[in-house]
Amino acid sequence: MTRTTRWIPSWAAAILLVALNLCLALHAAAGEQPAGLQKGDRIVFLGDSITAGGVREGGYVTLIGQGVAKHHADLGIEIIGAGISGNKVPDLQKRLQSDVLDKKPTMVVIYIGINDVWHWNRDAGTTKENYEAGLRDVIQRCQAAGARVVVCTPSVIGERTDGSNKFDAMLDEYAEISRKVAGDMSCQLVDLRKRFLEHLKQHNADNAERGVLTTDGVHLNAEGNRFVADSIVGVVCGQDHAAGRVLRHVVVFKFKEGTTPEQVKQIEQAFAALPGKIDTIIDFEFGTDVSVEGKSKGFTHCFVVTFRDEAGRAAYLPHPAHDAFVKLVVPHVEDVLVVDYWTAR
Repeated sequence: MTRTTRWIPSWAAAILLVALNLCLALHAAAGEQPAGLQKGDRIVFLGDSITAGGVREGGYVTLIGQGVAKHHADLGIEIIGAGISGNKVPDLQKRLQSDVLDKKPTMVVIYIGINDVWHWNRDAGTTKENYEAGLRDVIQRCQAAGARVVVCTPSVIGERTDGSNKFDAMLDEYAEISRKVAGDMSCQLVDLRKRFLEHLKQHNADNAERGVLTTDGVHLNAEGNRFVADSIVGVVCGQDHAAGRVLRHVVVFKFKEGTTPEQVKQIEQAFAALPGKIDTIIDFEFGTDVSVEGKSKGFTHCFVVTFRDEAGRAAYLPHPAHDAFVKLVVPHVEDVLVVDYWTAR
């Protein structure tokens, strides 16, 4: 889709509207739909204390619900939290009928596995065999009831990035089981384990045990809840496109007369620094116009930012680092064009 950012002035509206209509026409021709949600959908979030906390103010379930309500108000989507502290996969099996299936969900998001590993600290964890069999049972029963299932891998038990968290190796094994089961049973996967590790490598320079995305190494803080919501919302809304596709965000600048080469260089460097500050950016490149056709209309600098999905872009646009960049650019820009599109990797 084509999209204007919050800082694009009104004089770009006509250009952007043309680009928007073109992109929508291409999507329609390809048979693509803008979202996978249907009127009256009932989404159950099933899990442990992380999900129980997710229904509180600022929790990841609440944030997803607020986003769905804002952008799909006409669909009347119902969001239901079904998280209980201390739960493991066998607990989900026991209460699946009363807490999930009796509510007749059209979608079930399963975020489980932390306690199945962590409770081995007191010799009460779930064996890998029982974890896999139990997860398959929960998914099969949800699918038999007609629900679409989204599986999240367990995230972290400790935020250190050097592999020194006590349960790192075991948690990797259980996350791999979740991946395998999701693939075998044709479920959509949100690989929180992978995403957490990637984020922490970039944002935990002090190798802290907690405090980046969690309060205690497990339970989400405010940033962690936003991170999980951003990771899941695209899949829930049906906007996590097929593997091998990425979202390009193209920004083209026409600088004001009198903008110095030093100021342009500062803007180039500031834009190029954003991938190191915003982890949803998976690729970045820029260049200056070298066309021989003479049709650039004064636009000289083109920047291409790539995201895995729309959730990545949604996290990027209001990010403090992006806001700071916008404040740097605005005084020097006469015109700007922004076009977003889906493409193969």
